[in-house]
Amino acid sequence: MIDSCIGLTNTMGMASVAEGLVKYTLERNPLAGIEHDTVIPVVSECDDAYLNDARGLHVRPEHVFEAIAAASDDVPEGAVGAGTGMVCYDFKGGIGTSSRVVDVQGGKYTIGIIVLSNHGERKELIIDGVPVGKLLTSVENPKREENGSIVTVIATDAPLDARQLRRLAKRAGMGLALTGSCANNGSGDIMIAFSTANVHDRHQKERSVLTDNLLVDNEMSALFRATVDCTAEAIINSLFKGETVKGRDDNIAPGLPIDETLQLLKTHGRL
Repeated sequence: MIDSCIGLTNTMGMASVAEGLVKYTLERNPLAGIEHDTVIPVVSECDDAYLNDARGLHVRPEHVFEAIAAASDDVPEGAVGAGTGMVCYDFKGGIGTSSRVVDVQGGKYTIGIIVLSNHGERKELIIDGVPVGKLLTSVENPKREENGSIVTVIATDAPLDARQLRRLAKRAGMGLALTGSCANNGSGDIMIAFSTANVHDRHQKERSVLTDNLLVDNEMSALFRATVDCTAEAIINSLFKGETVKGRDDNIAPGLPIDETLQLLKTHGRL
């Protein structure tokens, strides 16, 4: 079960974000009693110390309140929020999103994915099967040691149990591989999957239990395909939305040269 919003931040901001999520949740659930006084926050991170003054501990609990208040259906991508200091395939990365609606025997269901991309070397980058990273020449490759990570959050309204969600989460790794990553040593490649179909209300004695309505395993392939495709697309979206950022010690994460990238895709018959 998930008690809080899911927080994404940089490595050194985890404690502050966890505190902010706990405070936010408690303020909106004022009932007393042992059952209601414990909140288990969900926070994940990537290390942005290449660009960020991480020792400055600039992320504070109040930023969680600001982020939740600013949330909308129009999700910004690239160098925003937790994505501000992230570097993906040696270009500016960060937040990326993608979604699909799929048909299965049980009905139509949605897969929605958000990534925090902070991984990979330029030479690895593949877009739609084209080795774009090896072919790009217009931007100098920064001298940066690859030890980055990625967080992938998978949301669905399909009625899945914990075992099935674990199977879904594993497919995100396949989408990551489609963009060229081999999950280098030092990478923390984290996948979080949850379903909104079975909501537990701790303030009510009765809880929704959908055990009898779960999708059977042989109906999950379309969800697997959507997860793979959305993960890859979200990573590429984070690159296309990323703009050049200069950070600490004058370190630079260049934005993906979009015009050159599109030309390469056209040359290889992808556009």
